[in-house]
Amino acid sequence: MATVKGGEFLIKEIPANEIFSLEELNEEQKMLRDSIREFIDREVIPHHERFEHKDYALTEECMRKLGEMGVLGVAVPEEYGGLGMGFVTTMLACDAASGANGSLATAYGAHTGIGTLPILLYGTEEQKKKYLPDLAAGTKFGAYCLTEPDAGSDANSGKTRAKLSEDGKHYIINGQKMWISNAGFADTFTLFAKIDDDKNITGFVINRSELEDPNSLTFGEEEHKLGIRSSSTRQVFFNDMKIPVENLLGERNNGFKIALNALNVGRIKLAAANLDGQRRILNHSLQYSSERKQFGVSINTFGAIRKKLAEMATGVFVSESGSYRAAKDVEDKIAELVAGGMNHQEAELKGVEEYAVECSILKVYVSDLTQHTADEGIQVYGGMGFSEDAPMEAPWRDSRIARIYEGTNEINRLLAVGMLIKRAMKGELDLLSPAMAIGKELMGIPSFEVPDYSAFMSEEKAIIANLKKVFLMVSGAALQKYMMDIEKQQHLLLNASEILNQIYMAESTVLRVEKHFAADSVEAAIAQLNLYKAVEKIIVAAKEGIVSFAEGDEQRMMLSGLRRFTKYTNHPNVVALTEKVAAYFIEKGNY
Repeated sequence: MATVKGGEFLIKEIPANEIFSLEELNEEQKMLRDSIREFIDREVIPHHERFEHKDYALTEECMRKLGEMGVLGVAVPEEYGGLGMGFVTTMLACDAASGANGSLATAYGAHTGIGTLPILLYGTEEQKKKYLPDLAAGTKFGAYCLTEPDAGSDANSGKTRAKLSEDGKHYIINGQKMWISNAGFADTFTLFAKIDDDKNITGFVINRSELEDPNSLTFGEEEHKLGIRSSSTRQVFFNDMKIPVENLLGERNNGFKIALNALNVGRIKLAAANLDGQRRILNHSLQYSSERKQFGVSINTFGAIRKKLAEMATGVFVSESGSYRAAKDVEDKIAELVAGGMNHQEAELKGVEEYAVECSILKVYVSDLTQHTADEGIQVYGGMGFSEDAPMEAPWRDSRIARIYEGTNEINRLLAVGMLIKRAMKGELDLLSPAMAIGKELMGIPSFEVPDYSAFMSEEKAIIANLKKVFLMVSGAALQKYMMDIEKQQHLLLNASEILNQIYMAESTVLRVEKHFAADSVEAAIAQLNLYKAVEKIIVAAKEGIVSFAEGDEQRMMLSGLRRFTKYTNHPNVVALTEKVAAYFIEKGNY
């Protein structure tokens, strides 16, 4: 059963026993993860140079082999040729398959996510039976055609048009799409076009191999990109392309909703796709810093390097914590809806939609952090890190695209806060009552009693509860001032998003540690270290917002509230925590 509604973590205290983490994987899940990792180590890593030199055939070959292993069909129900596994397992497969090479990660993500899911979630029974078995087996690959030269984030403004043929049997498609992953070797295309003068786009699906006129679907040259060099990325042109009317996907005018829901799944999967990349960058950094000698000692003895290694390890643990917590919430919601009588197709749609806020949080946080981790990896390697001969510059280039995929991080930051506000306006999420309660609390006299924080993680949880008050205080006051014009205040929404992201990830980490680890563990040190950094970031974001929209007594009261709600009773020794994390992973040699 789902423990909380999407976004409800902001107004509820979540017990540690109600969140899921990697420590709880079952044996079947571990076996799947290990078999994928073994494949990656054997078939992908030894061919690094070929991937970097635009060997698109190698990417396709690896995808076929993953299909033969069943990995492309993890999320596809058994009746359509897949393994029919739960949402957590699909995240785990994405995690294991995506970390070693950005080109393969992109092909895998585009195929199993936006290339397959729209058909699974919106297809008719006939469409699912026709397309899904080949996609699950990797005998055909999927591509998703949404973006156009003048339609990126504003997908509904696309100019691709569909017109019903005179005999009423086909739609005739004309238009252009760009940045289409897998276009060079895909056969199954999900595409979006406006029928006649419709207000909204409509979805369609077609196999390239079944077109009456093969020349009605043509392609531009492979794009030359900063990274993911062996990921096929082309423009796609529709030239009077005939699609049978039965190939319309979902309902007419409903394409924008299909696109949005496919992207919600893509966002949380993108977080998973970045996890193993972070681990591998850290492992390379640990190994190199041990082997590299300066002034007669390994560079991992220097505090500046140890700090980087500790922060990289902390980032991996935090990214895992939020990603798998949300994945299990989605899985539980799907199960709850199915138990209530909903068919699985509709339940999966509603389950992911419920946690759209968390999906956006994870997409932003983990992709930002992966880029930073790769950047720090180059710093650990020093001048060698800038060389193509070292294993750092390719991850740095490859990771950059993750901040653009599935909606830019800026769009997702605005989306997460915007979705929360809309849910509050609709009465689906009561943010107003706790926000008003905080206003009364600020007017009252603060307690000067010293709390009892003897229980493990009790102070950390109290701080997180107060950080939630910061979000509600700042966003509530901003909403009261700007009302329906709040969406125009993008600077403030970005500040609110930073607070939101830090709360969710810090809470996920603290609860994971409380549930599974001891007070003297390195994991406890990671949770405390991350929370301290989160508090500092929240102070900066909240203060910037407060001084920008509040004035006079209101501003003074809110700044006072910010100090109260970000106050530690017992400040952590940040250097000691950092050293503890660094020492542990340096001795261990890997994550």
